[in-house]
Amino acid sequence: MIKILSPILIAFFMSPLWPLGPNPMPGDPFLIVNKSKNEMAFINENKVQTVVSVGTGKTQELTPEGLFTITVKAKEPYFRKGNIPGGDPKNPLGARWIGFDAKGTDGRIYGIHGTNQPASIGKYVSQGCIRTQNEVVTSLYPIIPLGTKVLVISSKKSYETLAKDHGAIK
Repeated sequence: MIKILSPILIAFFMSPLWPLGPNPMPGDPFLIVNKSKNEMAFINENKVQTVVSVGTGKTQELTPEGLFTITVKAKEPYFRKGNIPGGDPKNPLGARWIGFDAKGTDGRIYGIHGTNQPASIGKYVSQGCIRTQNEVVTSLYPIIPLGTKVLVISSKKSYETLAKDHGAIK
């Protein structure tokens, strides 16, 4: 039995899925969305790099809470619900899509994205996604690899404490 499991375990630990474990490693990129403040913190290299305003769900339940994994990224994302191509000024997804696996989805339902309604940032307005300024999502896009962890939470704790609690800061 051990002879059979050994190659399976080695293959798993060596696979690209291994970084999709439960928590980030210290120093790795990590995003924290705090719904109580409608803010998102970018943690990298063992410190909070920046905090920006975001828009979240119209109701508390719409934007799921938990620790998720970035599984999909798209430039000029296509808005399927409205059949609106990427780059169209009517596209509510803005310039970039960074999708994560909330509620067992594949990263195409919940995500962090830009918006064509910048006045909505900082408010409870979405159907569940996290929207931010196009400039913010465009600057994060190249430095957030697939496999990056995203914590969505309602908390009074500091971003540094939350990052330490989840292993992103030593």
